[in-house]
Amino acid sequence: MTSADKINAWLDENRITEIECMVSDMSGIPRGKIIPRRKYKPEEGIRMAEAVFTQTVTGDFPEADFTPKTDPDMRLLPDANTLRIVPWAAEPTAQIIHDAYRFDGTPVDLSPRNVLKRVLNAYDELDLQPIVAPEMEFYLVQMQPDEDLPLEPPLGRTRRTEAGRQSFSIDAMNDYNDIFDVMYDWCEEQGIAVDTLIHEMGPAQMEINLDHGNPLDLADQVFLFKRTIREVALRNNMYATFMAKPMQGEPGSAMHIHQSVIHKHSKHNIFSDDEGNASAQFFQHIAGLQTYLPAAMPLLAPFVNSYRRLSRFSTAPINLEWGYDNRTCGLRVPQADADARRVENRLPGVDVNPYLAFAASLGAGLLGMTQKLNPSEPLVGSAYDRPQNLPRHLDDAVSELLSCQPLHDLLGLSFVQCYAAIKETEFEEFFEVISPWERRYLLLQV
Repeated sequence: MTSADKINAWLDENRITEIECMVSDMSGIPRGKIIPRRKYKPEEGIRMAEAVFTQTVTGDFPEADFTPKTDPDMRLLPDANTLRIVPWAAEPTAQIIHDAYRFDGTPVDLSPRNVLKRVLNAYDELDLQPIVAPEMEFYLVQMQPDEDLPLEPPLGRTRRTEAGRQSFSIDAMNDYNDIFDVMYDWCEEQGIAVDTLIHEMGPAQMEINLDHGNPLDLADQVFLFKRTIREVALRNNMYATFMAKPMQGEPGSAMHIHQSVIHKHSKHNIFSDDEGNASAQFFQHIAGLQTYLPAAMPLLAPFVNSYRRLSRFSTAPINLEWGYDNRTCGLRVPQADADARRVENRLPGVDVNPYLAFAASLGAGLLGMTQKLNPSEPLVGSAYDRPQNLPRHLDDAVSELLSCQPLHDLLGLSFVQCYAAIKETEFEEFFEVISPWERRYLLLQV
């Protein structure tokens, strides 16, 4: 049975009447078309303008062209492994993530999903398979249509906002049971493997952990989870936000990435040797993260708001020190047995595009292994006592990305140049905005 036959059989079995055909743009926003079942032919896919991958988060485009001047279509073909029901739809509706190809059959190198596939192929050529487990933090907030007003914590079933910090509070989570009960049901219907629900430090700040697995599958799940919890929140008169720093004076939201590597055939965790000790490749992987993540920052902190989280005055990393069970470090090695030895990359914000964040984090580790790099010594004390050595602003981060040849080779030069131009365009637009702080303190006093 071909992939198209499998898709058609599933659509018929579930009596689908409409199909949401989706791709992720550079910002992680779902783009695509909604098509009646009777008109959808999976073997042909759909057509859409390739320029959708050059769009900024505001809907603008860089001045330079990164697609042909004729503004051509690309061919989007469905991945049968991503077939899912849309649980909140009134009629039986499917959602399918598509892969982007040119009409000569070559992958569109600007597609974030293809960028991740490119990195995974580099692992596959070495008979290696990376494993990831993402931890996503997000806030529930009151609905506020006026973007000039600050966000406020929502009212739960007690009709009160949370009092003080409620880290790991069971009762504080239960205040939003109506949201989480539906979230679990909808995630189960979509095959989103939710592992743990935790209340984080901020008011109505939650953390969802997903089961570990194949990076492409997990990126798809993160992509769909964001849609899901936003929809659940809206139906409860709230917003769910994945901004890295949505509220002044409150902690930011991260997407920590636990990552390890197994041998493709033996399934042995290569971060441990035959005696169960840390292997040379384990340390090389850490060294790659230390070496290349600063240049990959635009993929891990993709917006101007992202850098508000990465501050000495918060709980987020300010450098790429590493240590055993040390949460002050950008790279933490949790306590685990030999089979589960892994590195936790604590740098990414939850505002990332998951395909690009996984590609950057796994790619940096791969470069460390192939180049046999050596890491620093593990840190025993607080990393906040060490210098801040990461880019402090988006424009600085983009400059570092543009000067890093190994990342160009791994991720694709055309992708890097296009992504950098998008981020430069977004930064220029942001820089034109005069903030309330500037008007309050500078307008009449300087």
